[in-house]
Amino acid sequence: MLIWGRRSKSIFVKFSASFLLVGLIPLLALSFFSVKTFSGYVERYTTSNLQQMVLYMSYNLNTAFNQYNETSKLMYTGRYEGFIESYTQNQATNVNEREQINTIPIDSFLKTLLFSDPYITGVQFVRQSDGKIYSQEKENRSLSGEPVPIPAWLAKMEENPSKVEIFPTHTDNYFFQSQRQVFTIGRSLIDTSGRVTKEPKVVGTLFLDIDTALFQQFFRELNLGEKDELYLLDGEGRIYFSNQKETSGIIAQPDKQNNEMIILSEDIPFLQGKLIAKIHRGSLFEQLLSARTTVYIAILICAFVMIIMGVWFSRRLAAPIRELIKQMTVVESGKLDIQVSVNTNDEMGRLAHGFNRMVERLQVYIDEAYVAQIKQKQTELNALKSQIRPHYLYNTLEVIRMNAVDKEAGEVADMILALSNQLKYVIDYGEDRVSLGSELEHLQNYFYIISVRFENRYELHLDIAADIQMDWPILKLSLQPIVENAVQHGLRLKGKGTVGITVERRENVLAVTVYDDGIGMNREELARITQSLNDAEAPSKNVGLKNVHERIRSSFGEAYGLSVSSREHIGTSITLLFPISE
Repeated sequence: MLIWGRRSKSIFVKFSASFLLVGLIPLLALSFFSVKTFSGYVERYTTSNLQQMVLYMSYNLNTAFNQYNETSKLMYTGRYEGFIESYTQNQATNVNEREQINTIPIDSFLKTLLFSDPYITGVQFVRQSDGKIYSQEKENRSLSGEPVPIPAWLAKMEENPSKVEIFPTHTDNYFFQSQRQVFTIGRSLIDTSGRVTKEPKVVGTLFLDIDTALFQQFFRELNLGEKDELYLLDGEGRIYFSNQKETSGIIAQPDKQNNEMIILSEDIPFLQGKLIAKIHRGSLFEQLLSARTTVYIAILICAFVMIIMGVWFSRRLAAPIRELIKQMTVVESGKLDIQVSVNTNDEMGRLAHGFNRMVERLQVYIDEAYVAQIKQKQTELNALKSQIRPHYLYNTLEVIRMNAVDKEAGEVADMILALSNQLKYVIDYGEDRVSLGSELEHLQNYFYIISVRFENRYELHLDIAADIQMDWPILKLSLQPIVENAVQHGLRLKGKGTVGITVERRENVLAVTVYDDGIGMNREELARITQSLNDAEAPSKNVGLKNVHERIRSSFGEAYGLSVSSREHIGTSITLLFPISE
């Protein structure tokens, strides 16, 4: 809470908050206004397109009804596929006595009508005189014996014999094994020969069963959804066809106010009825809602990005100042060897540059005040080192060596001399780098003691290339630990053997290889040692090797150091690389 209270008072936080408010409020307002305007336009455009499609569909349906009406009139005109005109023929005689219509057998005439249109599934003709039914069906099905609604149809047509009647959608189960959904067109055949009477002389009645697939081909263009409703009504409000089940023939109820549905209607002049489409608003504009949701998500993402940018901008401005305050705290604690990085040339960069100069000047003042005291302490320390130098040890060893010579113990005298030389080489306070010759001389003194100690079971061989200069510098005490490892871990377990040293030049690199013909190492052990050399944090049992490797890399760089290769029962080879300094 304390940190937040401090940050809330920061000028950068206030600036970022102002930036966000100025950017977010216009963005949100403009986005919501644009989405609302776009949504209204799309809704109006979509509704207008649907109205045009319903109009086009009503026109097609009315045309189809007129076409089937003209087909039913062929009983009078005979104008179909080569039929001759028969206005003056006595239709009563043809139908009742000859069983003909327009000089064509009734069954042939019905079959011709049946195959004149792909949507006509069945044709029936009822003779008025005796009620005989002539029937044709596309799949040659006969009447099944189910109740045929012909009496009801005939009763309906008696009201106006000269008018065509259209009966709503029903199942043609009066044909054997048929369950098609059809609507029926009925027309009476009136005998027009002879004198005109008050009551028309009805000879028979023609019924055409039309497959409702005719409607489907038109309605498919609307791409109706599950919640959409479509009704075809006559002048009395009866439903002729609907995509809702079990609604044919039912009187349609008046539409109630429903905001969830878009109601579109167009007139069907032939039926004196209407085509009504009820489109579910949610399903129709589902994609629009999805697009609107996507826009809202995009707005939220933009707002989130603006917030992130505002926070980043605030931190970008505040970070250099916070870093400067942090470094000032470090300087207050007494640590003056710090510098603030200067990455820009603006005001923040100039402030950081001024801070760095202030720290540098402060360091100079401190150096001037304490340099004399520091030098005095260094002098006292050097004097203390000089007092503890082991000159007395060298003199004592020399007295022992001379006594061994006097007693004719030459081997002992040589060992004491070698040990004395080693102590001088090791204890000498000087540079960490020595010449190659000095290091090899120290190594020979060391190996002399080793060979005497182990009864000359081990030999040392030196192989120095002709282009090697003995004054080239290498790391002090870098070879002796390697040779000691070769004896302890390679030769002692074998009993005897040889340690070899080769010195050669590889371009600007001095390569010193220490090898032995001892027991060697297996692959697992070699991999462990190699990993310990490459990983500074990894623990290692080979302290001498790792110490030499890290000393070389610390003194000369990462490109130098030592590498190990070994084969079990054959031997081990260790190569040390040093830079050549002429």
